Amino acid sequence: MTEKPYRIYSEHLKAHFGGRVHKISIDAGFSCPNRGASRERPGCLFCDPGGSGAVGIDRAVNVAAQLEHGKEVMVRKYKAREFIAYFQPFSNTFAPLERLRAVYDEALSVAAVVGLAVGTRPDCLPEPTLDLLAEYHQRTYFWLELGLQSSHDPTLSWLRRGHDYATFLQAYAGAKARGLRVCVHVILGLPGEGRTEMLATAEEMARLQVDGIKIHLLHVLRGTPLGDLYAEGAFSVLEQQQYVQLAADFIERLHPATLIHRLTGDGPRDLLLAPLWSLNKWEVLNAIDDELARRGSRQGSRWQGVAEGLGEG
Repeated sequence: MTEKPYRIYSEHLKAHFGGRVHKISIDAGFSCPNRGASRERPGCLFCDPGGSGAVGIDRAVNVAAQLEHGKEVMVRKYKAREFIAYFQPFSNTFAPLERLRAVYDEALSVAAVVGLAVGTRPDCLPEPTLDLLAEYHQRTYFWLELGLQSSHDPTLSWLRRGHDYATFLQAYAGAKARGLRVCVHVILGLPGEGRTEMLATAEEMARLQVDGIKIHLLHVLRGTPLGDLYAEGAFSVLEQQQYVQLAADFIERLHPATLIHRLTGDGPRDLLLAPLWSLNKWEVLNAIDDELARRGSRQGSRWQGVAEGLGEG
């Protein structure tokens, strides 16, 4: 396989475990501060009724059963042998500690589950919860996936996130003080943000030297407030070439050591309103690779540390 001009999370997993490891998305029944305990209140503008979760999760069964089903699929499709339980939909630290411990332990009790990934919001990480996550970091291979979306407060407010960038910085500092691996989620193409704002978020992620990052394309789903605004003509989405160039710009500004977990996003086919080109995922990924090759560029080539002669450390 040709070496990529950026650090890929999947390759890191192969090196760490000595073989292919796949994440299995599970829904443990959590909610988030915006949705409320019943998940009935409005969420962020872009959030679908499933809590931005994976398609096909059977929420009617327990965590262990979801994992067993996911294992069957992954073995059949990829011949995978080891798995990471990914608590994905909604905010998976938005519960009492005893509830969190119960579901995390349930996941780790399943055979061949070798790690945990817990997705949540910056405002759902009080000190006791961070202490609990630090326990799992000591017990198993662990990632905290932290939804940020943008480093700009006006954007966060427009998205109805319910927290500001300072809240993210506090949560991030608390996680790193405990030695946690942190993967930050950001979105490119948010209304009100141009190239300058989006690349400023990249530069912030480089300044923080985040362990991992998921770069999402803004996609608009039916049944969301964002979908309603799009239908009204309130904003437009990126064209494919615009996204490819922005993603390449973003990668160039990241710290060279950051692991890239995702380079685009694609919504469920039956819910996706726009952009429809995002359904051609491999075409988009190949176009990003081609753009970096055309530039003779790679991850970190425009990182501030390069200009300062700091190298890759």
